[in-house]
Amino acid sequence: MGERLAIHGGKKAVPENAKKVKWPVITEEDKQSVMGVLERGVLFGPYAPEVVALQEEFAKYVGTKYCIATNSGTAALHMAIAAADIGPGDEVITSAFSFLASATCILHHNALPVFVDIDPATYNIDVNKIEEKITEKTKAIIPVHIHGLPCDMDRIQEIAKKHNLAVIEDACQSHGALYKGKKTGSMGEMATFSLNSTKNLVGGEGGLFVTNSEELRAKANMTRMFGEFVKEGEGRSYKAYTMGWMYRTQEMAAALTRSQLRRLDHYNGISQRNGDYLTKTLSGIKGLIPPATPSDRTHIYHKYRVVLDPKALGINMEPVKFRDLVMNALKAEGVDIVLWQLFPLPENPLFQNIEGYGKGCPWLCPHSRKADWKAEYAPNAYPATKKLVENSVVVCSEPYPPYCQEMELMEHYAEGFRKVFENIGEVVE
Repeated sequence: MGERLAIHGGKKAVPENAKKVKWPVITEEDKQSVMGVLERGVLFGPYAPEVVALQEEFAKYVGTKYCIATNSGTAALHMAIAAADIGPGDEVITSAFSFLASATCILHHNALPVFVDIDPATYNIDVNKIEEKITEKTKAIIPVHIHGLPCDMDRIQEIAKKHNLAVIEDACQSHGALYKGKKTGSMGEMATFSLNSTKNLVGGEGGLFVTNSEELRAKANMTRMFGEFVKEGEGRSYKAYTMGWMYRTQEMAAALTRSQLRRLDHYNGISQRNGDYLTKTLSGIKGLIPPATPSDRTHIYHKYRVVLDPKALGINMEPVKFRDLVMNALKAEGVDIVLWQLFPLPENPLFQNIEGYGKGCPWLCPHSRKADWKAEYAPNAYPATKKLVENSVVVCSEPYPPYCQEMELMEHYAEGFRKVFENIGEVVE
């Protein structure tokens, strides 16, 4: 038996005075960038100076020809769906493990999300299960680079080419991550990023759409701009040529993002250092399975997820109960530990109820290939995803992510895990 657990009155593994850095880190440079917008007096516009500069700089950073700044990553995803000419009755394949927007962007254009289970090692879409979900209605694949780890893009592009499908990268959690030397966002026909304040690249709220295609850029921009075709330097005709929304960003957010972009690689480096340290340390603790990073890609650890393995400890207990007991013990030790996503996306009430926009649309639309979609979204139809969310925890909460913490804090967290798992018998009693 090791030292006394904090849940039983013992000393915490993480000292009360341990330094935690709150995210986002706002510097004087950030403040000056935003104040510069106010002093200039140009606060909005699709071709305002900060927006234009951000688009140019981010396209260069990712390695694409074009970038469009938006008011959210969700908006950028919807723009990509629209640009790909996806509409009523069409189907788009995506991962069963992601944030809801990876699927609702498809519904936003009256198309239908089809989910694929995950690879339990990487948490990304299982490339070996994609083709079985392809039908005559399938138009695109949205691979999600979840938690900052790139998907197996070579295999995904091979499948897409074989079936004539568009590839839209959901890179909302993977700014700067590399797959075989290429940045996420540079490999599909289109890609999207989020600038929400929890992300490695911060804009407060916002998003970015990137592509190498002038045609796709133009279509996406019309969706961003009320369906109008607007060129820089030309007046508006106020003619809408397609369904359009108001997805523009504004100057202060663009200025903040530009300033933060200059430090993105720095923060990613800190995150990789901290994540690699945790992986090396936690892999030596029985009952823990740290995240895997294949040798052909880099992980920026937007989220650091650890899988719990009670069977390795000889413990026969309901996964969620074991997870919650471990979480309580870790929190008592001072470890910043949280949950992110509690069930596979298809188990969300939105998909279980098949209500959509009302009256079952778009699932019951006459353009849909079938009337009964409930089997597609059946509970327990995505066992690897379900097992992951029930058997894992995320180290570091969104206000205190790994990309800005000092190594000493990671050492304290690792000590908390060691202490809890050396006393796991007391934890589960």
